[in-house]
Amino acid sequence: MNVTIEAIHFNPAASLEEFIQEKVSKLSQVADDIIKAEVFLSLERSQSVNYDSKVAKVRIEVPGGAIFAEKRSKSFEESTDTALEALRVQLLKRKEKQM
Repeated sequence: MNVTIEAIHFNPAASLEEFIQEKVSKLSQVADDIIKAEVFLSLERSQSVNYDSKVAKVRIEVPGGAIFAEKRSKSFEESTDTALEALRVQLLKRKEKQM
């Protein structure tokens, strides 16, 4: 599976990229037909200090279409993790429908 990580208006740390690569590769345990994954990271500005401003958008391409999830939280790791969990659920539902 080909994984592309794009950070909008900043350069992600190597540890963040490794974290994302590792988490995305675990999706192949649920669905082995994933063609590629694209992860987009961005920051949203807000006046509120407690606002969840780190956004992770993940698009998984599978035969017959694509699956998408977007999550925001206080860290990119948490946003990515919750987005990938949402995708895992979507992939499981897709797998059940195919059976």
